[in-house]
Amino acid sequence: MRITGKAILATVFGALMSAQASAAWFDIDTVPPFKGNDTGGIIAYSLYKEGADVKAMALNHCASYGKSVKLTGVDAQYGGYISFSCVWVHPGHLNRPLRVGY
Repeated sequence: MRITGKAILATVFGALMSAQASAAWFDIDTVPPFKGNDTGGIIAYSLYKEGADVKAMALNHCASYGKSVKLTGVDAQYGGYISFSCVWVHPGHLNRPLRVGY
């Protein structure tokens, strides 16, 4: 059978549309409220506005890596973030990392 250019174009277009519809479950505009690694991270400013203890969240995160927390910046607007870094503290120092108990 002979396949025409229009049939190939319709098939490719249909495949692209179905792939786009199946990817609709993943919304690119959603961002995680808390994200970090061993060097630091970010916390959504909306969590602070809702009353969450962001210092305790950051402290607990950094303590899981054996480090202490240093808050580095706040973007105090809708969609903004509170950034922090996890810093190494020498053993025996008063600011040693502790896990939050509550």
